[in-house]
Amino acid sequence: MGIKVLQQSKSQKQKEEAYLLFAKAADMGNLKAMEKMADALLFGNFGVQNITAAIQLYESLAKEGSCKAQNALGFLSSYGIGMEYDQAKALIYYTFGSAGGNMMSQMILGYRYLSGINVLQNCEVALSYYKKVADYIADTFEKSEGVPVEKVRLTERPENLSSNSEILDWDIYQYYKFLAERGDVQIQKALHYFLKAAKAGSANAMAFIGKMYLEGNAAVPQNNTTAFKYFSMAASKGNAIGLHGLGLLYFRGKGVPLNYAEALKYFQKAAEKGWPDAQFQLGFMYYSGSGIWKDYKLAFKYFYLASQSGQPLAIYYLAKMYATGTGVVRSCRTAVELYKGVCELGHWAEKFLTAYFAYKDGDIDSSLVQYALLAEMGYEVAQSNSAFILESKKANILEKEKMYPMALLLWNRAAIQGNAFARVKIGDYHYYGYGTKKDYQTAATHYSIAANKYHNAQAMFNLAYMYEHGLGITKDIHLARRLYDMAAQTSPDAHIPVLFAIMKLETTHLLRDILFFNQFTTRWNWLKLDNTIGAHWDLFVIGLIVPGLILLLRNHHG
Repeated sequence: MGIKVLQQSKSQKQKEEAYLLFAKAADMGNLKAMEKMADALLFGNFGVQNITAAIQLYESLAKEGSCKAQNALGFLSSYGIGMEYDQAKALIYYTFGSAGGNMMSQMILGYRYLSGINVLQNCEVALSYYKKVADYIADTFEKSEGVPVEKVRLTERPENLSSNSEILDWDIYQYYKFLAERGDVQIQKALHYFLKAAKAGSANAMAFIGKMYLEGNAAVPQNNTTAFKYFSMAASKGNAIGLHGLGLLYFRGKGVPLNYAEALKYFQKAAEKGWPDAQFQLGFMYYSGSGIWKDYKLAFKYFYLASQSGQPLAIYYLAKMYATGTGVVRSCRTAVELYKGVCELGHWAEKFLTAYFAYKDGDIDSSLVQYALLAEMGYEVAQSNSAFILESKKANILEKEKMYPMALLLWNRAAIQGNAFARVKIGDYHYYGYGTKKDYQTAATHYSIAANKYHNAQAMFNLAYMYEHGLGITKDIHLARRLYDMAAQTSPDAHIPVLFAIMKLETTHLLRDILFFNQFTTRWNWLKLDNTIGAHWDLFVIGLIVPGLILLLRNHHG
């Protein structure tokens, strides 16, 4: 009853009613209901977050063999949230969770073996875990198309985090849900809108109506003849979705006799227009030898083309080809990376939305727990977001002294996955001694990676400053100057800070040249300046020079 109410719920009140039913069922010893209640207590769904109560429930569920509970206890142990921080224990829980078929545990173990987190790095083991999850997800995609969830980066969207933000609000969240659940009322609305647009001559609308009739649901009864009619109308206008739709009907023999040659013809036309689903279907025909000779080279070509647009099944089949060495040189690493991409399209990605809204509503702890779980599963965006929340020190579910070290660990994982911002962050943590001891040399190494590999302006600026002052690296004024210039060229935002930095650098050196003739007077005068004005006398001098320059410029223009 609770699940039925939850699936049909349109409002917060109905969701709360569902959880009341779960609570009653849980009191009567129903394990599924107890799992729902434990999750609600952990993530703070529809009520107050209570991690202690969640752990008690999970522990009694784990004794009953609940793989969901084992996964949750593994996650809590790995962060030390409400439990002792214990990676060995976490690994045992994940192993049991995975053996019981929990896909989150399988993804976590896949990521751990891929990255060598508390286990010996082993690509083949990672491959076996990721493949299990990817097989399931590909199967759901073959049955129906999932909806990709927007993964909002907290570090890049400060304007989105105010409560009056219009960009991503509950309406959008409901929109995602409607698309995922295909609610009757929404489909009626969509059909009405598409029919109006089709009458006005929109080929896309015709194709979408065809798609709705092909799939069929409670609001739009499945009808191959009607689907064929609308796909044909769209195809006659050269519409790629319409051409692909006709190809599907011939490929499956729906409403028309099965005809692989016709299917191939329509898929080719749609693929030429760049439609990724048609590119995938072409690849699949060559891969499976449907009505044509098997050709793995061509299959690979079309899967690759479709994968560039993020077509999930194309990515899945590419992974399969790399994993087995079919039509391509076997590469475990490439197969794992591709399977990982497929796994990250799973329904658990919806937590990105609920975590984001919790953050926006000021429910920081609920948001952090959700992002942290996704981070554990290997999502780079979630690793960055968790680190961002931890370093703000607004969360209460971890002791304050654990926040910087945990944030550093997460920035590190995000950086390894190619996030340049995270790489700069690791540099900052070592530079200032956040969550680790101060280490200029390590900071410079990370800034160098971000500057050279990702052309990050902030990293160039920081590195220039370190070369200018000889912090952790040999002092090199010429290199500092070059890096400042590169930072300004790379990002318009860097122009003003670079201007001041170069003015400071040039002024300092001008003063050195003018004031001091030999080493003895140099050292004596430097010491005198340091003692009189303080260590930051150079900033004091700039403070005097800038107004002077402004006056000169004003007089010059006058």
